[in-house]
This record gives sequence, structure tokens and C-alpha cells, in this order.
Amino acid sequence: MDYFVAPVAKLIEELSKLPGVGSKTAQRLAFHILDAPYEQAESLARSIVSARRNIKYCSCCYNMTDVDPCSICSSGKRDRSMLCVVEDPRDVIAMEKTREYKGLYHVLHGAISPMEDIGPEDIRIKELLSRLQDGEVQEVILATNPTIEGEATAMYISRLLKPIGIKVTRIAHGIPVGGDLEYADEVTLVKAMEGRREI
Repeated sequence: MDYFVAPVAKLIEELSKLPGVGSKTAQRLAFHILDAPYEQAESLARSIVSARRNIKYCSCCYNMTDVDPCSICSSGKRDRSMLCVVEDPRDVIAMEKTREYKGLYHVLHGAISPMEDIGPEDIRIKELLSRLQDGEVQEVILATNPTIEGEATAMYISRLLKPIGIKVTRIAHGIPVGGDLEYADEVTLVKAMEGRREI
């Protein structure tokens, strides 16, 4: 970084902290920003600050939102008897792109992973159980990723919910094992939802 003046070196350093961005890509992005009109660079900076400042988690489902409760939880058109449990807010976006699922969501913000020292108390399972107390939800669809951690999380939740008497289903494995919901195409997600089974 000694080759760059301090402000450019700092910009490259910060950009290289983004996931999937190495030093060469960070340099390209930095010089693109520096070559852009001042207004465009300023708009980018404002957008980053605004998103970081205004985005919060819905107090019901824990999805990202700028209003609380989020537009999905506050919608009168959603089927409140179905609750789809996902690991990450990006998974909600992937499911919504199918335009097939009309229920509500619950975002865990992770999966159980003993190797990474993440237990059930480290994700939003307690909040999920609280949401089920009123008896409105008749089916919980476990749409965690088809990874070892996602499967372990799904099994753990299903064991907690079975005694309550709520129907628990798991999305079908139309999604490749080891894959993430956010990268699956809409047709695969629709097939996975259609082929879900009780566990």
C-alpha cells in the first residue's frame, strides 16, 4: 500500500474487507470510485450510511426492515397459519422471488454449529417458540439450508415443536446439499416448497 497516497490506500483497505473482494478488485473499485463524478461517489457514500443507519430487524420475524413491523408481518394478505423458518434475511428474499409462498417468516440469523461454538441459544429459536404461543400458526416450514448445520438446526427445532402439536414440515431437497437458498433459482425453490414433507 506504500505505492498509494494515504486516502487511496485507506479506501482500498476498506474495500478489500468486503466479502469476495481481494486486493486487485479493491484497487479497481477504488479507482472506479475516484474516476466517477463527485456526485456519484457522494451518492454511493450516502447510500451506504443511510442503509447502515436505517435498517433494523423486525420485532416479529427478525427480517431486515426500515419499518417495524416489516411489510410482510403487517400485511393482511399473508396466511398467518404458516410460518417459514429460514437462517438469513437473504433467504426471505429468495423465497419471496418465487411468488408462491404466502405465509409469514421467522429468521434465525444463523444455524446450530458446535464446530463454530454456535448453540441454540445463539440464534433466534427462543423467539420462534414465543411466536407459536398464541396457537395461530398451524404449520412450521423448516427452510434452513441443506448443510450439516442447517439439517441439525431443522432437527432440533422439529423436536421442540412436535410435542406442541404443530405440523412441522421440511422443504424438499430440490436444493443441492451444501448450497444456500439465496443462490437457488425460483423454479428449484418452488419445487422444494411443493415437495416439503413432515418430519
